Amino acid sequence: MPETASRGSSTAGSRPCGQSSTTHTDDGEGLFTRAGGPSPSPSATRSRTSVPPLPRTAHSRIGVGLAGGFYPAPHRYEVYLAASCPRSLRISITLGLLGLTNSVATTLLTHPAGTPDAFASLRRAYEATEHHYDGPFTAPALCDRWTGRIVSNDTSDILRDLTGLPSEHAGGDAPTLLPPSLAADIEALRDLLDRDVTPSARPTDRTAALDLLDCQLTGAAFVLGDSLTAADVDAWVALSQLGPAEVLCSHPRLRDYVHRLGELPAFRTGNDGVRAAA
Repeated sequence: MPETASRGSSTAGSRPCGQSSTTHTDDGEGLFTRAGGPSPSPSATRSRTSVPPLPRTAHSRIGVGLAGGFYPAPHRYEVYLAASCPRSLRISITLGLLGLTNSVATTLLTHPAGTPDAFASLRRAYEATEHHYDGPFTAPALCDRWTGRIVSNDTSDILRDLTGLPSEHAGGDAPTLLPPSLAADIEALRDLLDRDVTPSARPTDRTAALDLLDCQLTGAAFVLGDSLTAADVDAWVALSQLGPAEVLCSHPRLRDYVHRLGELPAFRTGNDGVRAAA
């Protein structure tokens, strides 16, 4: 049996019990307050600054500054993912595309009463990272299983670091999700998606962004050309969050694009894994 079977278990609903509280920020990040602590107010969760980051020493990178000890190795790392979290979905799909599902462990966080071991494990990781840590426990989070410490809870850094881990795909068949020549375009598209392709975006802004994406697919299979990249993972996740298919009825290319990518094993399995227990 693969070492990476998820420890998350399915529960009805994602609202936590009284011992721990959970919500999602506007960008979809899972935020879990300390046991016994109050849930963030709606106004607080609308601001990214309301989520205190880990100390700078915990914003580490795999393969960057190797003196820090985080280097690429199979079965060394674990990612904590939050159910119904768009950022977690990006990571789940990326693991499948890169052939890392059997070498990077995944732990799914749903309802604290349904996944108590997962919540306890995440808490230990944060507390091992900073002595007397009293901030929130956020997911996604990348953990070093050898030391029990959080490597990073920055989704962009986690996604970049996953591309440097040894793939299980035979013959190096893993897609190049972050080609250097498209790095700026991928970042720009991610900013656009996070700002304008969300259920809460202004309708006029969302329509303009969808028009742009639809145009990008004219004569191309993917949003940045003829090869699948991280931009497609971002776009598919954002478009999937919009709700009923009717939202894309006036953008047939986008509708077909979402359906086509959704049939790929990495997208289908990644989506099922993060949503199953929501």
